[in-house]
Amino acid sequence: MTQTQKILVTGATGTVGRQVVTELLARGHEVRALTRDAASADLPADAEVVQGDLTRPDSLVPALEGVTGLHLITFGGAYFAPLETGPRILELAFAAGVRRVTVLHGGGPSLLEDAVRAEEGVAWTVLMPVEFMANALEWAEQIVASDEVREPFVSRLSAMVHEGDIGSVAAVALTEEGHGGQEYVITGPELLTVADKVATIATARGREIALVELTEEQAVAQWRAAGHPEDVIGFLLEAYGNTPEVGRTVVDTVEKVTGRPARTFSQWAAEHADAFTAHSPVITA
Repeated sequence: MTQTQKILVTGATGTVGRQVVTELLARGHEVRALTRDAASADLPADAEVVQGDLTRPDSLVPALEGVTGLHLITFGGAYFAPLETGPRILELAFAAGVRRVTVLHGGGPSLLEDAVRAEEGVAWTVLMPVEFMANALEWAEQIVASDEVREPFVSRLSAMVHEGDIGSVAAVALTEEGHGGQEYVITGPELLTVADKVATIATARGREIALVELTEEQAVAQWRAAGHPEDVIGFLLEAYGNTPEVGRTVVDTVEKVTGRPARTFSQWAAEHADAFTAHSPVITA
């Protein structure tokens, strides 16, 4: 059992941040959760919720008092722009006595991540998860409305990871020795096609789901209708049509770091089955 520590989690209301908070609390540590809107954070009662903004580093000074570890994201502000305040954030963190830092990789280069990697006086760990299982929630509305999923590139492979496992790896790296200077690619335990994912969700909710494969042109039209900007559409076409090897290769990081196997998509789907059934009409024979 590790000694109780106090950890500051930034991006605490995000998909991963919430899991980091939950995992740290489950391990018996104190958590200070940073958000730009503390009133609407809706975080576990045991977390100390504080207000601050990564784009204004000096607003973090009270939050950093007395913490030994810091979980960072690489973007901030209302429009999730890449942070340009990394060096100042780290300066304040180290002055406050932070000894361990985890950084959630944002998918590309960032000034904050570069600044963290350059530090020699702190145990830093970069977390590099592949596709989140939570991304499947993007299908919830169409599944509820029509019992179908409309997607391109349905044979693409993904080693998608449960967001809770990202939180678990972060929690260990923030509170235990031996993870400094490491870059952890984090995946789930299996490779899945879109058809595999859809079938798994159908099993979890107890009702069939049709899979309709779109052409690239149809997919672009669907994404535009959903309001996605052109740069996001370009990213999706590349990521789905030419998934990089790292995104379709299973690694055992979760088990090595946490001591237990990575959670499956079946587990994730069972946990979120209600999201794919709410208000769905029931068809009887």
